[in-house]
Amino acid sequence: MATSVINVFRRAYPDSYISWLVESKAKDLLAENTLLDEVIVWHKAEWKELLKRGKIITLTKEISHLVRQLRRIPYDIAIDMQGLLKSAVFAYISGAKDRIGLGSKECSNILMTKVIPRRYDDKRISSQYLQLVESLGLEPGDFLMNIAISEKDEGFAENFKVKSNIERYAVICPFTTRPQKHWMEGRWSEFSDKILEDYNLPVIMLGGKGDIPASNRIESMCRKKIFNMSGKFTLMQSAALIKHSSLLIGVDTGITHMGIAFNIPTIAIFGSTCPYTDTRKKNTIILYKNMECSPCRRRPTCDGHFKCMEAITVEDVLRKVSYLLNDENFAR
Repeated sequence: MATSVINVFRRAYPDSYISWLVESKAKDLLAENTLLDEVIVWHKAEWKELLKRGKIITLTKEISHLVRQLRRIPYDIAIDMQGLLKSAVFAYISGAKDRIGLGSKECSNILMTKVIPRRYDDKRISSQYLQLVESLGLEPGDFLMNIAISEKDEGFAENFKVKSNIERYAVICPFTTRPQKHWMEGRWSEFSDKILEDYNLPVIMLGGKGDIPASNRIESMCRKKIFNMSGKFTLMQSAALIKHSSLLIGVDTGITHMGIAFNIPTIAIFGSTCPYTDTRKKNTIILYKNMECSPCRRRPTCDGHFKCMEAITVEDVLRKVSYLLNDENFAR
């Protein structure tokens, strides 16, 4: 959700040259963004593979190339949006005189000239980025994720709708990186069936290649047709489909947040992570059951039972769907 700051920076510095450093896996999110002057790609996965294979000379050349890219422009300011040691190192390498970053537990502060303390009691969506821009004296505006989709990907979404003979549809995003953030697979199946039965909304299930086994299990438990598209679309093709959907339901993952960015009626299901409750959008609902052990984040204490997600029923989600789809202000 760091792309929320792009509009803010461009409004504040309309004539400035703005570069954005991003890992290769996320570069497509920024490739079409006309508010940026340059996208610099860090091939992190490739670096790790070169190190693993002992290709030290090649790795050294890759590192040198990135350093030259970071120093090609005499930057005035480097802003570390992550507050991590790795991101602070890149900010330092850039040579920027002013280096501003979020507070961190990774000792990255020593490489910054100004540190913005994190306030963990802030329940607004993208709160840490909001805190950063507000600390810089900038006006955040609507502060939505900035996602630019190419005509090619827009065309892909339209062609998919035509070939699949669908117009209005719902998107589900059941997958993320940690199991304690996942809703139960059988509930996704039951929910998808009900959405098609009750609202005549076909359901498209999105996910990556690593999610294919889980998505196949969900599909196998469905009584009704579901479009199981895990591993079949690029990130930006998925974004285009989300942009034109009528409803999105997902767990705490990046593509769920796209629904909010595109002003799609969205339900976000949270478990082990502490959710934002102020979404800044009336058509976005957060479902979260606060347990005694919440939030456990990366260290679950429930022996794999994931009680926080177990406590969220299909009926809970359907009630929120009814609210969103039956309100003429939200329905699409």
